[in-house]
Amino acid sequence: MDYVIRPVRAEEWARVKDLRLAALQDPAAPVAFLETYEQGVAQPDEFWQGRAAGAAESSGDEVRQFIAEAPDGRWAGTISVLIERPGEDPGFGEPAKVHQAHVVGVYVRPEARGSGLADQLFRAGVDWAWSLGEPRIERVRLYVHENNPRASAFYRRFGFVPTGETVPEPDDPTALDLEYEIVRPV
Repeated sequence: MDYVIRPVRAEEWARVKDLRLAALQDPAAPVAFLETYEQGVAQPDEFWQGRAAGAAESSGDEVRQFIAEAPDGRWAGTISVLIERPGEDPGFGEPAKVHQAHVVGVYVRPEARGSGLADQLFRAGVDWAWSLGEPRIERVRLYVHENNPRASAFYRRFGFVPTGETVPEPDDPTALDLEYEIVRPV
């Protein structure tokens, strides 16, 4: 199936919410997201409106959420990319030592998995990060739960490599998230 990969629009907040809640109900959600379905569904509409507006193309160059839209208008997947600058609080993980992007919120609906859609979403997110002006993004990173081998395998296949850095899970300090990165091509 042909998908259009594009940034979300602020007015699509209800669809952003629906896709995120679907992701939080996925069987892999406990090791894929730092949020539960119960937490997500409890958020007011204003939260979702702000989330969509902040990640829309018109919001600037600090966050971008891309979606995969099927010909029938259905959303089949998403990826968000956060820009992190040295000296800023990263929200999750180690603070940035260089100007970097951080991939979060990756989700592909089960019926679209294995179709190459994740590659398309990642290409859009990584290409967007590389396209930003000065200061240049030097690397793109992400974290993956140590017990999420399917995601780890995809990230490695796409070109991400483990950095050796780990971060304890916020809700389970005995579990680790592993940092992966792609360094900007020369």
